[in-house]
Amino acid sequence: MRIALLQYPIVWADPKANLGLLNTRLMAIQGQADIAVVPEMFTTGFCMAPQRMAEPTDGPSLLWMKRMATQLDAAVVGSVATGTPEGSYRNRMYFVQPDGRVAHYDKRHLFSYSGEDKLYDAGNERVVVAFRGGRFFRQVCYDLRFPVFGRNMDDYDVALYVANWPDKRRMAWDILLRARAIENQAVVIGVNRVGTDPMCNYDGGTAAIDFFGYVAAACEDDTEQI
Repeated sequence: MRIALLQYPIVWADPKANLGLLNTRLMAIQGQADIAVVPEMFTTGFCMAPQRMAEPTDGPSLLWMKRMATQLDAAVVGSVATGTPEGSYRNRMYFVQPDGRVAHYDKRHLFSYSGEDKLYDAGNERVVVAFRGGRFFRQVCYDLRFPVFGRNMDDYDVALYVANWPDKRRMAWDILLRARAIENQAVVIGVNRVGTDPMCNYDGGTAAIDFFGYVAAACEDDTEQI
């Protein structure tokens, strides 16, 4: 199985610009990957204005993911600020398969230092998806710091982490990705962004870690790369 990790500078609060950039990047790898993983809140950046930026559950970002999954014949994975029919907001990570099936995971551990916990509702379910012979467990950013919730109970082969993880806390990102891989005896994929937003700088650290804790593949720091 081939998994493409897309590290890029998210344009702040501009879904149209980000989807346009990703259209070009994803079509360039058509036929080369079974799964394409993009960062947390990949169409807006880590935006704490869900009243303005959150999309409905059938919004344009999810429709785009479905279209791209079909065109690429690959699953597309990433998180989007989402408004639910019940009136709450979720940091929702979608796993969209080429046949149109969608599985979502709502971020369990919300980043209180940014006020995420006051604006979004936390999920409470572990979600594992079977796809092309692998079992994939999904997590979002701050979830990485909570090992008990991510414990491998012999129910997954690969853990997928998507993030907007700033450069000033990069050491924790690097070490914890390796820790999660070693302690769970699973492949760990971490996809982070580069660039800036109004609050932070991001230098990447996107990597695939094997279950010994070694880096199998990685993007260069401060570089847009697949």
